[in-house]
Amino acid sequence: MNTSIKHLSPAQHRQLSAVIKIIVDAIHPEKIILFGVYSVEGDAELFTRALSPAPIPFDLLIATSSSERRADYELQDILENRCREVASVTTVIHDIDHINRQILARQYFFSLVVMDGILLYDAGITPLEKPALPDFDAVKRTAEKDLERWAGQARAFYNNARFSLQNKEWKITTFLLHQAAEQIYQAILLVFTGYKPTTHNLDKLRRYTNRLSLELATLFPRDNPEEEHLFRLLTQGYVDARYKDHFTVSEQEASLLTDKVRQLLDIAGRVCGNHLLSLGKKARCMSL
Repeated sequence: MNTSIKHLSPAQHRQLSAVIKIIVDAIHPEKIILFGVYSVEGDAELFTRALSPAPIPFDLLIATSSSERRADYELQDILENRCREVASVTTVIHDIDHINRQILARQYFFSLVVMDGILLYDAGITPLEKPALPDFDAVKRTAEKDLERWAGQARAFYNNARFSLQNKEWKITTFLLHQAAEQIYQAILLVFTGYKPTTHNLDKLRRYTNRLSLELATLFPRDNPEEEHLFRLLTQGYVDARYKDHFTVSEQEASLLTDKVRQLLDIAGRVCGNHLLSLGKKARCMSL
């Protein structure tokens, strides 16, 4: 497995070294694998130019020992919070046995991360199974079904949000837009990776999908107070818009969020459609 990070800058080397130390000290992982834009030479520079000055997170697959008893989502929160002082990271955490089972099953996400990622840390206790190329024809069929289901749900929530907007129900609009955004982010992840995390956290879902498309990465830039406030309203729509009396959203904010989510749905349709075409080409190549 590749272990070289020579293509990264000295500053990025220092950040990763600090991140690895934090993770190892906190949970004693089996493996830490870098994937995403930083694992491919040139990709990080492309995204940095588009998103500057917003930081591009390091995407890490962390394999924990089979004896780890804390939940994956609990470890994720611990590590991402502790690493925040030195670098922005997005973590996918599973125990080593689960990852090896997924590799043996030729699961799309885990197979490609292990094949194309960069091994940053290895405790040397449990080896990773050797990955093989997925069955791209089967991957494509599953991705098409996932897109139909999850994107269809997202569109239904969006249409109901528009109805609520027309009826001046701003808080209900915000909740429904949150649901539409969550569902379409899940659709994107399933189409591109066959994997989706168990979370309602839109910020995490946004970070998971940002590495897949510049259009997705720039839709919610969060690089000024207005954009930050708008995205925060959307994330609060899941709980606060339904249950908190003090939660308020104006007609203008609800309208702006409706337009943002419409753009998200449109972008998702394009990038997922293009990825399905790519999977089709890979399937045909494998059959030759």
